[in-house]
Amino acid sequence: MTAPLTDEHIATLRDCLRAAGYTVDGVAGRLGEAAHAALGRNETTPAWRATAAGAPVDTMVRLFLLQRPVPRALADKAFPGIAEVLAEAGLLVADGDEVRAAVDVRPYQDWWVVADLTPRLDGRREVMRPDYVLGISPASLNLIDLTVPVEVGSALDVGTGCGVQALHLAKQAARVVATDVNPRALELADLTARLNEVEVDLRSGSLFEPVVGERFDLIVSNPPFVVAPPSREKLTYREAGLAADALVELLVREAPARLTDGGWLQTLANWTHVRGQDWRERVCGWVGDRSAWAVQRETLGPEEYVELWLRDAGLHGTPSYPKRYDEWLSWLEEQRVEAIGMGWIVLHNTGGSAVCEDWPYDVERPLGPHVLDRFRRIERAADDLDAVRLVVAADVQEVRTGPPGADHPESIVLRRQRGMRRAEQLDTALAGFVGACDGDLTAGQILDALAQLIGEDAAALRSRYAGRIRDLVVEGFLTPDD
Repeated sequence: MTAPLTDEHIATLRDCLRAAGYTVDGVAGRLGEAAHAALGRNETTPAWRATAAGAPVDTMVRLFLLQRPVPRALADKAFPGIAEVLAEAGLLVADGDEVRAAVDVRPYQDWWVVADLTPRLDGRREVMRPDYVLGISPASLNLIDLTVPVEVGSALDVGTGCGVQALHLAKQAARVVATDVNPRALELADLTARLNEVEVDLRSGSLFEPVVGERFDLIVSNPPFVVAPPSREKLTYREAGLAADALVELLVREAPARLTDGGWLQTLANWTHVRGQDWRERVCGWVGDRSAWAVQRETLGPEEYVELWLRDAGLHGTPSYPKRYDEWLSWLEEQRVEAIGMGWIVLHNTGGSAVCEDWPYDVERPLGPHVLDRFRRIERAADDLDAVRLVVAADVQEVRTGPPGADHPESIVLRRQRGMRRAEQLDTALAGFVGACDGDLTAGQILDALAQLIGEDAAALRSRYAGRIRDLVVEGFLTPDD
């Protein structure tokens, strides 16, 4: 930014956006379904055709979303009194009788998010600047969906980028601090916050350096987690320059010291599958004695992983692509990396243990309420079976395979429709236990009655099924009836 916008200029810009109807619904309605869908595929021509009338909303769409120049007269009409100011501030660029956008100002929910322009529209080949500030991405939306819905006194956004996580945190936290190592990211995040009248304390620095001595109730992070060789050509928003997955490890290991008792860390992450090591043991080792849950949503081999991120950087098809590809693969071989896992880690700052698992299947969105509920269920799973009364969750369905009316079906599977949408296979005894969970009897009473019915020792039956029953409680198939 060349000339900071005053609060008065920001207020005028906000009024212009509102008056034009430059909102999520306003843009979708203006473009129509087909053109809006094409824009989601980075194709701008249908939207260009739909915005030919020259209304202020048309001008804003063409400038920021289509990255097309517009006549200066239309820019003055869309931003009366401040078009020149926006150019001086570096949001617009005046070139003769035309004006083009220098940044992306994008409607998102009830807000606008300021970031760098979306690359590769209409198939253009573009190499991103090292300090590129990413806008709203699938990764940032995943983190938003994952965040636990708890009201807190303080929240921290580590690696804020364009500031979209901070906007959401402000809805559930009395105080929000956001950090980044990229000065340009802090500038654009500041614009995002001010444009939406959201108070965010923005600070420069890596990981927890800007908040030494402070503790937070909730920490979220979409960090530069890409596993890449150290390079002067790294993109700040995705690469930290540390070896392999060391940045994520540092973030997770240091988080408990920056969390209040019972506080939460939620971070997206990539981690390496190192030859001769189990990735679960590595990642679980990062959390120490804290209660945590790491979920691997996808795994890529080295070749697929390198191709993904070289394309992301706009290098596919450029003269340097083969050399960069070879260097990256050679480095991964030196690190003994066989694959890279992609997923997320949730740490609850209470005593406990870590669960690290693969789950590449469909999940409910938003997942945050389920994450919160699952950690609470872990605490309830320790309840005495002789005291707890259980009921089957409303979303659970049972699927039996075998001849109709058979006493012992070939398989009995419980499926949840919500949360992680898990499935659990049961034997007939455990299925009988679940079927009796209607809140009338305690779990212990049901087990004793079941033992008598099938002619088995009650203590042996409890020993065999206690762990499975607690798993069914943790995963939400069974719910304590309070």
